[in-house]
Amino acid sequence: MSLATTYCRASVGIEAPLVTVEVHLANGLPAFAIVGLPEKAVQESRDRVRSALINSGYEFPARRITVNLAPADLPKEGGRFDLPIAIGILAASGQIPPESLHDCEFSGELNLSGDVRPVTGTLPTAIAARDSGHKLFLPLANLAEASLIQESCLYPVEHLLQLSNHLCGRNPLEPELIPANESDNHTDMPDLAEVRGQAQAKRALTIAAAGAHNLVFSGPPGSGKSMLASRLPGILPPMTEVQALENAMIQSISSLPFDPRRWKQRPYRHPHHTASAVALVGGGCHFSLILRLAH
Repeated sequence: MSLATTYCRASVGIEAPLVTVEVHLANGLPAFAIVGLPEKAVQESRDRVRSALINSGYEFPARRITVNLAPADLPKEGGRFDLPIAIGILAASGQIPPESLHDCEFSGELNLSGDVRPVTGTLPTAIAARDSGHKLFLPLANLAEASLIQESCLYPVEHLLQLSNHLCGRNPLEPELIPANESDNHTDMPDLAEVRGQAQAKRALTIAAAGAHNLVFSGPPGSGKSMLASRLPGILPPMTEVQALENAMIQSISSLPFDPRRWKQRPYRHPHHTASAVALVGGGCHFSLILRLAH
């Protein structure tokens, strides 16, 4: 078979639209082309995939390889497409059975030796895969983050050989689900009880937290504004499941440090007073994402 199809997910804000990876092998001079609005990191996957396949002991087809990432009008970015492209090439060249790819999604970046490296945006990918009823093969380093999603079928992968052996029926992988850790909303968080004095400010914090009011601190440097503000999350009620998931997805796509034990802990950001408006709200050229969030 010279045509194979695998599935993965793109990253558009906190959404993860489905991407179909079609791999076709044709006769002619050896070539490797990727189409479907791939950005630079996706185009460079050609060299990573070639080296990963060869160093894993597989034959890299000396044919004309065309990889189509559909839908064609959706921009593709990041290294998450390495693993589905490699699996598609193996299936199209007959080195793994194409029927084993049914109801499977793949996500992961490959290094030159075939190891599977973690990627960003795993949480939205796991949610979308669960809602589609698909099995998700993902890097082992992303398992703790993805396993926050209940009733999802996750297969952690460390190396390309490990995954290909599973798809061929040798040494099958078992789905691993790490139970979601209980959220500890007050672990290592500044405590308002530590503040001495400032009775009026502490009362204002308590009222704002109880009634979900906005609060503005005004005063000279060193008067305790940041100290008090950093203790506000410790007296706020726990986030709901939906709020916690939205917050965790933002951390997932932003490459921010993610601790599954604190995924329900309310975030606290402390930008410098000289930060510009662009530094606060972000920038970039993802106009489709900006329009989507605006609606």
